[in-house]
Amino acid sequence: MRFIAISIALVSLALATPMRAVAAEPIRVGYLGPLTGIFAQAGKDMLEGLKMGFEQAGYQAAGRKIELLEEDTEGNPATAQAKYRKLAQQDRINVLAGVLLSNIGYALVPPIERDQIPTLFLTTPDDLTKRRRTKWIMRSNFSASQPMHALGDYAAKTLRYKRVAAIAMDNAFGHEGIGGFQRVFEDHGGLVVQKTWVPLNALDFAPYLAQIRRDVDAVVQVFVAAQAVRFAKQYQEAELKDRLPLIGSGVFTDQSALKSMGDEAIGMVSALIWAPSLSTRANGEFMKLAAARGNPLPAYFTAVMYSAGRWITEAARALDGQVEDREKFLGALRAAIEKTEDPRGPIKLDEYNNPTENVYILKVEKVGGRLQNTVIHTYPMVSQFWTYKAEEFLKTPPYDRNYPPVKP
Repeated sequence: MRFIAISIALVSLALATPMRAVAAEPIRVGYLGPLTGIFAQAGKDMLEGLKMGFEQAGYQAAGRKIELLEEDTEGNPATAQAKYRKLAQQDRINVLAGVLLSNIGYALVPPIERDQIPTLFLTTPDDLTKRRRTKWIMRSNFSASQPMHALGDYAAKTLRYKRVAAIAMDNAFGHEGIGGFQRVFEDHGGLVVQKTWVPLNALDFAPYLAQIRRDVDAVVQVFVAAQAVRFAKQYQEAELKDRLPLIGSGVFTDQSALKSMGDEAIGMVSALIWAPSLSTRANGEFMKLAAARGNPLPAYFTAVMYSAGRWITEAARALDGQVEDREKFLGALRAAIEKTEDPRGPIKLDEYNNPTENVYILKVEKVGGRLQNTVIHTYPMVSQFWTYKAEEFLKTPPYDRNYPPVKP
C-alpha cells in the first residue's frame, strides 16, 4: 500500500510539474516600433508609455512576470515583418503592442491573423477597423480620419473657414486624415481647393510650400515627428504663418514634436484624443507617474501606450494569468479596454475593434514660458464613422489620395 501511495504521489507530481512550469513562465509582450530613423522619437515615446504601464503593475500579473521584448522596425515594412517573425516564432510572444506607420500596420495583418496573436495596434489606417477589419487586432489609438472629422466640423462651424488648402504626408495616415477633414468640412459648406502630398522622407518643404495656394482661409496639415518639426519652422520662414492659419492633426503639435518647436507653433489649432492638461483622475495619475520619471510633459504616444500596458495587465489578471488561451485573452483585452479608467476619458470599443472616444480641439499656447496644447473644445464619444451610419459610410469609397476629389 505504501508503494502504491508513493507511486500515486510521484505520478501526481509529474502531472503537476508541466502546469507549474507554464505558470512560472513569463507573459511575453512583443513591442514593435521605430526606434531609429525620422520617426524614432515617436517610437521611443511609445515604448516609454508601455513600460510605464507595466512598471505600475510591478511587471507582473496574477503571479506571472511580464517580459517585454523590444524590436525596432526602423520605419521599414520589410524590417518590421522580419522582426515580427522573430517575436512570434522565436520569442513566442503572447501579445503584440505598438506599430506606428500605416504601411507597416497593413503589412503585418496577414501574419498576425495567421498566427492568431492578440494585438493592440497604435497605427491608424482606417480600413483596419472598417472595410478590412480583423479578428486579432484591436486599435488602442484612433482611426486616421476620426479626429479629423471633428476638426472639419470645428473649422466650418466655429472657425468659419470657407476655402482650405491641404498638405500632408504621402501615406495612408495623410490621405485618410485629409479625407476625413474634407468630407465633414464640405458637408458644412466649406471647400478643400488643393491637396499637396509630401514623401515620407522629405525634410525640405520649400518646393511644396511654394505650391500652396494663397487664396484660401487656412491650410490643413497632417505630419508627424521630425517632419512636423521641420514643417512648422519652414512654414513660418516662408512667411505663411501670419497669412494663412495652420490647422490639422494633433499629432503635429504633440509634445514629442512640440518640445522641439518655438514660437512658430503658437496659435496652431488641431484635434487629438488626449492632452496633458486633461483633468480626468486617471490622467492626473498618469501625469504624476511621468513626472516621477523626469518627464513632466509626456507625449500623446506615451499616454496611448501606457493605456495598452494597463489593458494587457488587467486582461491577464482577469484570466488569473492564463493568457495561453488566446481566444479568452482576446476577449479579456476587449473587456479591459472598456473597464479600465483611462487618461483620455471614456472609451467604448465598437464592433469593428476601434475605440469610440472623446476628440479634443487643441490650441498651442505659451504658458509659464513653455508651449502647451490647451483644450478649447471637446467632442464627446466620437465614432470612427463620425455621425454617419456605419453601413452607409462603408458603401462610399475609402479616403485616399484622390477621394474625396478636389473641387478647385
